[in-house]
Amino acid sequence: MTAEESTSALLEKAIASRTHLFDPGHETAFRLFNGFSEGNPHLLVDVYAETAIIYNYAKPAENAAGAVDETLTLIQKLLPWIKTVMLKIRDSEITEERNGRVISGIVSSSMAIVENNIRYAINLWMNRDASFYLDTRNLRTWAMENMRGKTVLNTFAYTGSLGVAAMAGGAARVVQLDRNKKFLELAKKSCEMNGFSFSDKDFLAGDFWRQISHFKKKNERFDCVFLDPPFFAVNRECVVDMVNNSARMINKVRPLINDGGYLVVINNALYVSGVEYMRTLEGLASDGYLKITEIIPVPKDLVGYSNEYSAKQITDPAPFNHSTKIAVLEVRRKTV
Repeated sequence: MTAEESTSALLEKAIASRTHLFDPGHETAFRLFNGFSEGNPHLLVDVYAETAIIYNYAKPAENAAGAVDETLTLIQKLLPWIKTVMLKIRDSEITEERNGRVISGIVSSSMAIVENNIRYAINLWMNRDASFYLDTRNLRTWAMENMRGKTVLNTFAYTGSLGVAAMAGGAARVVQLDRNKKFLELAKKSCEMNGFSFSDKDFLAGDFWRQISHFKKKNERFDCVFLDPPFFAVNRECVVDMVNNSARMINKVRPLINDGGYLVVINNALYVSGVEYMRTLEGLASDGYLKITEIIPVPKDLVGYSNEYSAKQITDPAPFNHSTKIAVLEVRRKTV
């Protein structure tokens, strides 16, 4: 951000570049401002229907207090259809500040957004994220277009949006796996909102490693597996480390996929460059039983519409367009 440009001026530019995302009913979700590429790396602003969330990334948070106030004032001025504004302080030690507090308006206890005519239940204060990942929007479209008649396993499902998109596309069966029952309850609510039939037994609250081993023992297979783990996590069972050992996660689920099926892998580790990740995938594909068929880009509103102010990236995501690196792999099985 230059001395000549205020946060308000930067935000006005960002809003002008995104007017095509404003739907008449104000039911959609998108990134309104990506400060990292649009001039103020301390701020992000996301819109979920008629609620805006301001994320304060500054350390300490007080360094961005003035910018937050400017953002709130401008939203109220230019976007009168925004009824509620929340503030999430990303790295606060206080849970309530990370999860978010209302700084204008009132948050409804029951909320939903619409994407591709599908309704998704959301809970914006469930954790420090907003219960619905905007960066996988194009992947949800892919799922709707490619999962008809398929069996699907959505691992690290969070609130299940990828699985819900697959159901919307006519998937024969979708299994949602996540450790957190609260997240899976929101996934069920999304299914109910859309009138999708489902079985409670297909919503599995449990450990990834243990459940994948259970599927293997039962010789259970799927036509598509989504693998979207956190970039780092530790529990009693094992360590998830997408910086140093993403190949292990991929190899863990490969045996579950039918011949000609898909493995969709997501690596959002900032410290893994696009070239490094492609090298990992190409190494796994060198045996001839995996093939990289497609790279799914992150939507432009998430990346940002201006590179004029871009701060230096930790690593270069190319050939991906964002640190959230999404690839579709085709799986072949060895014949006996």
